Amino acid sequence: MTEEKPLIAALRGVAQEVPPLWLMRQAGRYLPEYRALRTQAKSFLDFCYTPAMAAEVTLQPIRRFHFDAAILFSDILVVPDAMGQTVSFETGEGPRLAPIETPEGVARLGAFEVEKLSPVFETIDRVKSQLPGDVAFIGFCGAPWTVASYMIAGKGTPDQAPARLFAFRHHEAFQQLIDRLVEASVDYLTRQVDAGVEVVQIFDSWAGVLPANEFEAWCARPIARMVAALKEKRPATPVIAFVRGADAQLPGLTRRLGAEGYGLDTALDASWAVSETASTVCLQGNLDPLALLAGGSALDREIDTILDAFHGRPHIFNLGHGILPQTPIEHVERLVAKVRRGFGRS
Repeated sequence: MTEEKPLIAALRGVAQEVPPLWLMRQAGRYLPEYRALRTQAKSFLDFCYTPAMAAEVTLQPIRRFHFDAAILFSDILVVPDAMGQTVSFETGEGPRLAPIETPEGVARLGAFEVEKLSPVFETIDRVKSQLPGDVAFIGFCGAPWTVASYMIAGKGTPDQAPARLFAFRHHEAFQQLIDRLVEASVDYLTRQVDAGVEVVQIFDSWAGVLPANEFEAWCARPIARMVAALKEKRPATPVIAFVRGADAQLPGLTRRLGAEGYGLDTALDASWAVSETASTVCLQGNLDPLALLAGGSALDREIDTILDAFHGRPHIFNLGHGILPQTPIEHVERLVAKVRRGFGRS
């Protein structure tokens, strides 16, 4: 039953003797089986939109490591793609979009066509029947601010200055874009839940670049609206909010966003997070991906530090950001074994 899955129990506020474990970007380039399959797709978006391939990639890390959750293999930029914005991925350079440079560019966006994402829902349907009974299934989307930053700049930038500048110059148009992304994202997540995911995670990977007023307007308020709208539609679905770089705001976010879980990035001190949040709030994280890359005794020390900090409260063991492509398989095996050692799970 759903309630028996360790990750979902943790999100319900129940401390687990062994913290459930999954890794952001666990389905990805560090796995040789992923790299082999990737060569068969014409492009990354084709990869995401081919259900047989996307389902296989979603399941690969579960077969190899038996993580406590599978996360849907897709990308946050399928939402602007379904709004008619041109989206592509350049090898070694990341995503490329037709940039929105004027308010007219926002007005020209098409309606969000959720049916264009039917391959994603087919992927979910393929995966759910193949998951072990104790493994939860996580769907996801990008938060409005992070998705909008790519839509405005047409690519990732170090400080998201193009989106911030657009918001200063064209406040009303930027608010319209955020509003449209809130509505589209809730629709998308609702359809993911209906297709079979049990938990959803909202990624705001670029929240940390925003000063206080902008953080409130473009990050906190839109995510709170998303969670509230999703809860109205699908009240039983737990939500994890990963608001990267917003460390000082964590206590306030846990009181107002309405999510069940909160992802912690690498920079946040785990002991401080524990001391500043209610003991029933599920915190997720936050091993440094570089520690996982390093392996050995350094990895062991970092794992122990995290396990000690979160002992006795709801916790999901994860990274503070995505796993690095060059991470050795044996380091991930070491992580899994150490987190679960002595507790009778494998």
